[in-house]
Amino acid sequence: MGKTDLASLAGVIYALFLLYAVARLFRKSTSGAIDFIVASRGLTLPAFTASLVTTWYGGILGVGEYTFSYGVSNWLVFGLPYYLYAAVFALFLAARSRRSEVLTVPDLLERNFGRPAALAGAGMMFIMTVPAAYVLMLGVLFNFTTGWPLWVGVVLGTALSVSYVYRGGLKAVVATDIVQFFLMFLGFLILVPVCVFKFGGWSFLVENLPAGHLKWDGGLGVQAIAVWYFIALSTLVEPAFYQRCFAAKTEKVARSGIFTAIGLWMFFDFLTTTAGLYARAVLPDLANPVQAFPALAAHVLPPFLQGVFTVAMLATIMSTVDSYAFICAVTLGRDVVGRWRGKLGDDDDESLPLIRLSLTVTAILAVVMALLSESVVDLWKILGSLGTPVLFGPLMLAHKGKRLDGARTAGVMVASGLTAGLWLLFGGGDPWLGVEAIFPGLLVSALGLWWATRS
Repeated sequence: MGKTDLASLAGVIYALFLLYAVARLFRKSTSGAIDFIVASRGLTLPAFTASLVTTWYGGILGVGEYTFSYGVSNWLVFGLPYYLYAAVFALFLAARSRRSEVLTVPDLLERNFGRPAALAGAGMMFIMTVPAAYVLMLGVLFNFTTGWPLWVGVVLGTALSVSYVYRGGLKAVVATDIVQFFLMFLGFLILVPVCVFKFGGWSFLVENLPAGHLKWDGGLGVQAIAVWYFIALSTLVEPAFYQRCFAAKTEKVARSGIFTAIGLWMFFDFLTTTAGLYARAVLPDLANPVQAFPALAAHVLPPFLQGVFTVAMLATIMSTVDSYAFICAVTLGRDVVGRWRGKLGDDDDESLPLIRLSLTVTAILAVVMALLSESVVDLWKILGSLGTPVLFGPLMLAHKGKRLDGARTAGVMVASGLTAGLWLLFGGGDPWLGVEAIFPGLLVSALGLWWATRS
């Protein structure tokens, strides 16, 4: 068997698994909205944890891009703030979310603030959950490993990721996530030890990395790091967290599952940050930092293990594409169109055809956005800066049982989103007037909601 055949064998096995999953799911049917959207609220602790871990870590190439460029500050940007807010979610929001007995976040908003606020929140959630960044990563990975044009990888990866969701809903997402969970850890448990054995440990990194890569801020300055602690507030409005909690078997499963996931994310972050540092030390002239992980694997691993690592990255990314594409489709089909038409309910099967149609719309939109973007990290920053000001305040008030005028609340949500959006536009994607866009958005939201609670 030749080198190319060895490298692709693992990929073929993974593709066969996906085809098998699709074939099985197309023989089954869902029994209504609750079954399709929240898996009949039956997720056990292992399924909950594995699905949440994989869904929230699809940005694997973005992590490689950031670590290659800015070193250990990756842990302070994409690690610590998200652990902290995930713990806050587990402590204060997980059980409340499960008790709410709703299907989606806009349902929670409508319960407390009325339909206008629910529609405003659903519109923002739709924008936030379009999996463009992750689809872009699939395209980059396919391009690097096969030489296919970026657009081919983007289209093919998207089609593979959403095919099994179309029929099986959340159950299909969770079923594939469990396998993808083991694959994502396997890949880096192979790559990092090989790098240590081949090149040496910490002393090798110190000798071969730029000095700034071992500084806490990566040479970027305080604000560039601090802004991510506000962007990470998006964890408290993260649709995947809410959906998994709505689907959990019990309140205890929801809370314990998030804490377990935090520990697993910490371990995985150690592996990915280490791999990113090795990529910068070993391949300092790499033209595209997004390719840091696959380039490192191609440099240090034998063909078959390189194939295994490629599959691990595919699994990591696809586990997020399918989940966010599903949430996005539910948001558009049920929470925007269905709510606009005034036809919603736990047993309302009329929303299912709309959700499936919206899955196709979501896939097309994700492909277009991915092909127009150049940076995974930039997409994260833009979407986090827009979505957090719109949803954070209203959701926190909803959890406290506050009931506000729907039109006023919706107005505040729209105003905060427009403020952040215009700030991004005037700054050309950079901090305008030296201020990141998320801050004025949050300020408008805080002032507006304060006014709404006293009117």
